[in-house]
Amino acid sequence: MDAGSRIVLDERALHKNLRFLRKTIGKNVLFSSVIKGNAYGHGIEAFVPMAESCGVRHFSVFTADEALRAHRASTENSRILVLGFIADEELEWAVEQGVSFYIFESGRMKAALEAARRTGRPARIHLELETGMHRTGLEGRELDEAVELALRNKQLLEVEGVCTHLAGAESISNHVRVMGQVERFKELCERLRSNGLEFGLRHVASSAAFLTYPETSMDMVRCGIAQYGFWPSTETRMHHVLNHGARDRATRTDPLKRVLTWKSCVMGLKNVEPGHFIGYGTSYQATRRHRIAAVPIGYFTGFPRDLSNKGHMLVRGRRATVVGRVNMSIVLVDVTHIPGVERGDEVVVIGKQGRGTISMTSFSSMADVLNYEALVRLPSEIPREINPDTRARTPTERED
Repeated sequence: MDAGSRIVLDERALHKNLRFLRKTIGKNVLFSSVIKGNAYGHGIEAFVPMAESCGVRHFSVFTADEALRAHRASTENSRILVLGFIADEELEWAVEQGVSFYIFESGRMKAALEAARRTGRPARIHLELETGMHRTGLEGRELDEAVELALRNKQLLEVEGVCTHLAGAESISNHVRVMGQVERFKELCERLRSNGLEFGLRHVASSAAFLTYPETSMDMVRCGIAQYGFWPSTETRMHHVLNHGARDRATRTDPLKRVLTWKSCVMGLKNVEPGHFIGYGTSYQATRRHRIAAVPIGYFTGFPRDLSNKGHMLVRGRRATVVGRVNMSIVLVDVTHIPGVERGDEVVVIGKQGRGTISMTSFSSMADVLNYEALVRLPSEIPREINPDTRARTPTERED
């Protein structure tokens, strides 16, 4: 059955993004694809196998539910890391499946140890350290207790990594705070090693961090928004242009390519004479004869009500303005100036059509939300699919 709209993913765009990002972080640094928030709205079930076909073998999620979805979607026995919430009763499943998870308080550490004892398999853990974010992270007595437990139970607690989260690397105004966190993290890592704790990976960097502060790449990066083709902030983009634009031809345009396109269709057409109100209420009154197209999306399907009377969509490659209030399941657009529009015509809500483009930035700016927020608001009920014309077909296209 047709859901009224669909999200189409571009595998070649993802491949280009990954090639650029891997070049940026350098060799011998593990790339972890962050797929929390339903893969930033792209859909875990569609995105994971597509990313695997581009060489990705490590995924980071926020919840156990996302870990389960990623595990089921994986086709290459990829590694999965839970960055956030996992209930104590879910730890046994994680240990059995080899799913790694953060330890950010001593209670989680003790529960992980018990899960490992019950299953007879080691719990793969990453110790999250408090360095100045003051959100989650081990510090003081809790950190000492976690380290002691790890040292006394090496067969049951495998410390894969030590990590922290940087507070605001996307803005230069946070420079002092971020660099202070990096130094604090390095000091803590040295202290842990001097106490006899063995661990594999040190990781602190998000997309914004490794794009702005290359030294934060360390042993692994947790790449979220950038892999999908979006800069974490305008400052991050400008930093890259100022530091690499002179020698990197790609940055003259944009090295990041948008993976997502949101499409719908014209479900009906209507002529409206001057003087009549269009849609609910009296927010829009026709001052001339209008040709109106109805599109089967609305605020239920992620098109913000704030875009009433000011949003745009693409029809036959041209911009069509939203008229009237955005409904729960229908948006009306003015196609008076677009010749030949017919029922069933493709409508692009976000993406390219012909010579026209509606970027996520313009879409989110009109709704006064962040790119991140607009993406993750796209309901999971909207079908996700990979454009077959963009699948990487050759070994060169598929290489890491």
